Amino acid sequence: MSEREKILGRIRAALRTAAPRPGAHGLEPDVLSAKFFPGGSVQQWLPSGGENFAERVEHFRARSAELKTDFQLFITQSEVEAALDKIAAAENWHRIATHEDLLTGSKFNLPALPILKTTGGYDVTELEACNAGITACDALVAQTGSVIVTSRAAGGRALSVLPPHHVVLARREQLVRDLSAGFELVQKKYATHYPSMISVITGPSRTGDIERILVLGAHGPKKLTVLCW
Repeated sequence: MSEREKILGRIRAALRTAAPRPGAHGLEPDVLSAKFFPGGSVQQWLPSGGENFAERVEHFRARSAELKTDFQLFITQSEVEAALDKIAAAENWHRIATHEDLLTGSKFNLPALPILKTTGGYDVTELEACNAGITACDALVAQTGSVIVTSRAAGGRALSVLPPHHVVLARREQLVRDLSAGFELVQKKYATHYPSMISVITGPSRTGDIERILVLGAHGPKKLTVLCW
């Protein structure tokens, strides 16, 4: 058997092995706690995510402020649409990118600007020229101020990364306590057909490599806005 055949054989064998549930790496939460935190729980080392919606909102708002994420909570969809128009005018957007989704589709009134849809293929140079990428999400995590997106919920892999301003549209029921609850939402939504990409976005892109000075927009969007209703 040649080396090539051996390598391909190992790949075929690996593909027959089911992947662990996202967030658990093959271990259930109680097993993780017993393994790494004897006599305690992993949750005791993590910040609180809130026990009810009001508390989750306050935790997510506090984490967002620390991360320089612009988080805005509304009651109605029309308020979200008005806020988006206001942001577009303030930042002088000339073109936006989005995707077909329950939140970003025909039932949602986007700013009256040229729109690039990433659904069904697009020119990456045109996406790079857009001022903002507007996406849906899979969950908001109160504990860390994070946004969970997948390639399906966020219009592919590039829409939430290339434009300098990433705007996330979310519903109140998507705001959960912690990452475990976020992964549960993802699992419930996709069952055994997981998207090819799951990403946890915690604030705008940043780096502090040079003299420990924080610079935003280093490897992705410089701004992150979360509009929830």
